[in-house]
Amino acid sequence: MDTFTIAGKTFSSRLIVGTGKYSSPAVMVQAHEASGAEMITVAVRRVNLDRTKESLLDYIDASKYFLLPNTAGCYTADEAVRTARLGREVGLSNWVKLEVIGDEKTLFPDNEALLEATRVLVREGFVVLPYTSDDPVVCRKLEDAGAAAVMPLGAPIGSGLGIQNANNIRIIREFARVPVIVDAGVGTASDAALAMELGADGVLMNTAIAGAQAPIAMAEAMKLAVRAGRLAYLSGRIPRKMYANASSPVEGLVGR
Repeated sequence: MDTFTIAGKTFSSRLIVGTGKYSSPAVMVQAHEASGAEMITVAVRRVNLDRTKESLLDYIDASKYFLLPNTAGCYTADEAVRTARLGREVGLSNWVKLEVIGDEKTLFPDNEALLEATRVLVREGFVVLPYTSDDPVVCRKLEDAGAAAVMPLGAPIGSGLGIQNANNIRIIREFARVPVIVDAGVGTASDAALAMELGADGVLMNTAIAGAQAPIAMAEAMKLAVRAGRLAYLSGRIPRKMYANASSPVEGLVGR
């Protein structure tokens, strides 16, 4: 089985899914099942953590899925650090998908603040998976700061544009010594397949599934796309050529 490992924990599914924007908890549960994902991310600031009333956490089977808290909605390093600590204190996890947003309209990350928060949380024993821009230099700095994986965006969060800088993802993968997970911007199955064909170790998505007209079917499509893209990457594609190259050899044909 083709598995991948982050911080000593091994997963057989390379698809990570979210919990937001679903029409109902029931649809979310069915989509999670159809996706085959083993890791689910949930925004610490958007769930009821004391469980005194209904919470998204009530619909996630902790014996089946690994929970990855995230710091969505944080705009400073201090805010993100406090949110990660809160998630750990209430028993969610010492893992964190670290988000520090730098611009409210584009939701692009503030990489300077992200580096600062990564250093703090790594020192405090967190397993940090930072959401960052598709900048190979920033990804290297995050890795040097102790990130357990790097999560470059394919395109702005929720945009559905697909991977905009394929070569950057290739470069990040070539030099990274930790897993590379493409996070944000996936719109359909071909986007997920491309991410994997570029060498990504995994793909994280939410809106592409939750916002689809048929979320459960799209979740299954994403599962298959991630598997197909990974297999294609491992198989080694043929070189691109400017001119045709006959599939059947012409040597030895009658009349030649």
